Amino acid sequence: MKPFLTFLSILLFGHSIWSQYKLDRTLKKFNKESVPYIYTNDLASAKGTILLDTRKKEEYEVSHLKNAIWVGHKEFDEDRVRSKILYKEATIVVYCSIGVRSENIGEKLMDMGYRNVKNLYGGIFDWKNTGRPVYNLNNQKTDSVHAFSKHWGKLLTKGIKVYDKTKE
Repeated sequence: MKPFLTFLSILLFGHSIWSQYKLDRTLKKFNKESVPYIYTNDLASAKGTILLDTRKKEEYEVSHLKNAIWVGHKEFDEDRVRSKILYKEATIVVYCSIGVRSENIGEKLMDMGYRNVKNLYGGIFDWKNTGRPVYNLNNQKTDSVHAFSKHWGKLLTKGIKVYDKTKE
């Protein structure tokens, strides 16, 4: 009976476990862990956190975390951020698709003197993969998530994947 239950568990949860393993491996490969991680469970229960979306504008427009402020990655503007976040002790969480681009922006924020910056581990993909809501530009819940590209979209296991026409 025990081998059967093990086999059944692998069938039911294998895809999710494999996806998490791939996400873990990818982050270890591309990130320096220079910005401390915050995990989806911890962020979901956090209060008073400022969320900064570091993806491209078109990604943010498809879906984002509730009340997130778009700051972009290549478009990141330090002066604009300083005008929106005056308190250097504010709790700031940066995120992108999986947490790579957001680490770069987190480093910039720390260099700007912000002292409580965290990087959302697994980004919006892990947020959605764990069943948490995302919102469109009309502030309505949506199942759509911009998956950046077919390659990176493999890490998004829940929701409707949206791609740029130029990346298909």
